[in-house]
Amino acid sequence: MILTTLPEVPGHRIVKVLGVVKGSTVRSKHIGKDILAGLRQIVGGEIREYTEMLAEARAEAERRMIEEAEKLGANAIVNIRYTTSSVMANAAEILAYGTAVLVEPEA
Repeated sequence: MILTTLPEVPGHRIVKVLGVVKGSTVRSKHIGKDILAGLRQIVGGEIREYTEMLAEARAEAERRMIEEAEKLGANAIVNIRYTTSSVMANAAEILAYGTAVLVEPEA
């Protein structure tokens, strides 16, 4: 699966647009990690617990988006975007979305 944030795949032409695909996940850390993150927030610096959580969430959302594209018969996803939103205290949704397409190499 070719993934790109560009509207097209360099060196390829889009032969069929299959539609918008998306993948999302809602994640939170357990209370122990929340306490550590709270302490880090007081002293400053990177909150590694949340950095790790969001990286895992992005990977899962992307995996789910790819699964949806594969079901449509796509071999590429263009215009990929990621967004996040707070669902509740200490929980965030990560959404990955893009356009599933069928591409072939340019002659």
